[in-house]
Amino acid sequence: MPDHIRRSGGTLCAVLLAAVLTACGGSHGDGAHRPATVAGKQQRIAPLPIPRGKGSRLPTDFNGDGAPDLVLDDLAHDGLGDDPGIGIVYGRKGRGLVAGTRQLLTPAKYAARTKGQAPATFASEASCDLDRDGYADLVVSTDPPYDGQGMPPVPLQILFGSPTGFSGKGASGKGVTLKIPARARAGNEWPDQPVCGDFDGDGRNDLVVHASGGRLSVLSGPFTRAGAPRGAVGIAQASGNVPTGPAADLNGDGADDVLVRAHAGTARATVALGGRGGFTKGAAYPSGTAAVAGRFGVAVLGKGGLRLGGRTLDVTGDRLLPAGRDVLVSDADTTYLIHAGKAHRLPAKGHAIAAADYDGDGHIDAALQSTAPDRLTIVPGSTKEPRQPSFTTRDFTD
Repeated sequence: MPDHIRRSGGTLCAVLLAAVLTACGGSHGDGAHRPATVAGKQQRIAPLPIPRGKGSRLPTDFNGDGAPDLVLDDLAHDGLGDDPGIGIVYGRKGRGLVAGTRQLLTPAKYAARTKGQAPATFASEASCDLDRDGYADLVVSTDPPYDGQGMPPVPLQILFGSPTGFSGKGASGKGVTLKIPARARAGNEWPDQPVCGDFDGDGRNDLVVHASGGRLSVLSGPFTRAGAPRGAVGIAQASGNVPTGPAADLNGDGADDVLVRAHAGTARATVALGGRGGFTKGAAYPSGTAAVAGRFGVAVLGKGGLRLGGRTLDVTGDRLLPAGRDVLVSDADTTYLIHAGKAHRLPAKGHAIAAADYDGDGHIDAALQSTAPDRLTIVPGSTKEPRQPSFTTRDFTD
């Protein structure tokens, strides 16, 4: 896979996810409320029609029915090739994620071609409503042909949501290549690592992407269905050129801010503060292997553990994910929920891949995925939530 391609949720109540605590008081659960899981040997779940929506403001609601959807990049291959594509599991308000309302986005069917060539790689990177039609859109990474000479092509494409998600009447069908004008490009590095956010505080979603030499390409929304930004575009100087999502309004000025790192791997993180006048430099944070911003501030994962709010917690992992006011820290085997300065281990294996209020009860749920064996676990955010329907990535077929 080319170097430019990298894999890239609601308020919790005053306690932790219900699988860890039993009520809004802080005592440990007795195990009666278990997370919903899916095992690879279960009977295949037949596909169902995707619910038709009327629009919403949720950043992962691709069909606009008011329920967040789940994006899956790591799918069981089962004859689908080296990169089987991207899986979408659509939610339903009041029910949560519905196993049968799924869709497989393969590069052959959904990617735009470059010089007549379909990409071999199709990986989700960011999601938000870029064209202001009430349906979240998906930004994906591809691997367009490049001979290594001069400025590389843009590897990012946009799939636009619709009342029926990414299929049916109103859907855009194939992706469109993101248009980055020359005045918003800097250097000869791949323009990737997209982060969605309202960086100028005008109420419209923008994108920032990786440029060269400690700079970012700034693309102001809304975007056209041809993939072009409608607002001002330019180049922002930053203390690095690897923007790290999701974006968050860290200083409460109404504009989103974004973490920027010098490179992937172990690196310092600096906040680029959004605003009407463009980005300005914010606080810097110690070196770490991962960093994430959210309502909790900034969390940095390093060799000494997790640094958050002036404290260091003794937890390890390789991935960070915001969950409302809390943070999820995970690796392939263990996920910790960091709540009120304490780490609580969730009773399920797998990486935390998403956190959102899937069933609309006001509590954030966590989605954990294990690839060996193929298993997805939904850890509910409240003891009153019903068990989520189970599904497996083996159900995604072309």
